[in-house]
Amino acid sequence: MAHKKGQGSTRNGRDSNAQYRGVKLYDGQTAKPGAILIRQLGSSFHAGANVGTGRDWTLFSKVEGVVRFETRNNRKLISVYPTEQAEAAK
Repeated sequence: MAHKKGQGSTRNGRDSNAQYRGVKLYDGQTAKPGAILIRQLGSSFHAGANVGTGRDWTLFSKVEGVVRFETRNNRKLISVYPTEQAEAAK
């Protein structure tokens, strides 16, 4: 029996971490300030009212309220309306 391990393959063992992209909060759900709404590559969705964009195109809520998906000028927007304004936005 060998008392030393063989060299084996040293070119394996690397893998990239998962990105976990996609929609995190959907239309009608409540968002807290700083909550991530969408993780995306590029600006598939654009920031609407009370929503900010991170440097990696992550959309996040700036206020506490209800998430709304909207379309304006052929752009998919995501807005967060405070609860009293959410009823008027329907």
